[in-house]
Amino acid sequence: MNELRHKYGLELLLNLADMARSSFYYHQKQSKSPDKYRETKELIKAIYQKHKGRYGYRGITDELQNRGLLINHKTVLRLMNLLGLKSVIRAKKYKSYKGDNGKIAPNQKWATDITKFNVRGNKLYLSPIIDLFNQEIISYEVTERPVFNQVVIMLKKAFRKIPNNTNLILHSDQGWQYQMKHYQDLLEQKKNQTKHVKKRKLSG
Repeated sequence: MNELRHKYGLELLLNLADMARSSFYYHQKQSKSPDKYRETKELIKAIYQKHKGRYGYRGITDELQNRGLLINHKTVLRLMNLLGLKSVIRAKKYKSYKGDNGKIAPNQKWATDITKFNVRGNKLYLSPIIDLFNQEIISYEVTERPVFNQVVIMLKKAFRKIPNNTNLILHSDQGWQYQMKHYQDLLEQKKNQTKHVKKRKLSG
């Protein structure tokens, strides 16, 4: 990237590389001096991969401290940002339903959405179904591109977990995947099979 800076602006290069400015200068600095956090970053990556990206910086901080490493959560957050690691499960995606907690039982209201995140500079797309009662992950699928088949596989996995005699509602936004006729047909087929599954789309 340093070679291209003479020809193109830094902002353009950072956008194309999907890299934060702080990450760029950090790597520049590290190329000139030893990385005192090298072993810590390896541990963070190991913990992140062990929990399949479900641990955020606070969970990783707790595990590092349990291993005897004295480090605060702000440092862990900064290192995770530099490594491009983010928790793949973000409860805030469904915060508009937070008021329902305590008023519903499990398997009454599920929600689905697609979230993009970076792992070691690679873009991945997570498609989960989450129970709004307790934030349990019912099913999920991770792909390198936002393809429709990702949603189909996730949906079929979730269908196998629908209990009997449950009035279930599945929330989604207006994403193109959820407007596909095949997606609607799958929901309709399952509804006819169980007579207990409903679909509802929310504007988002």
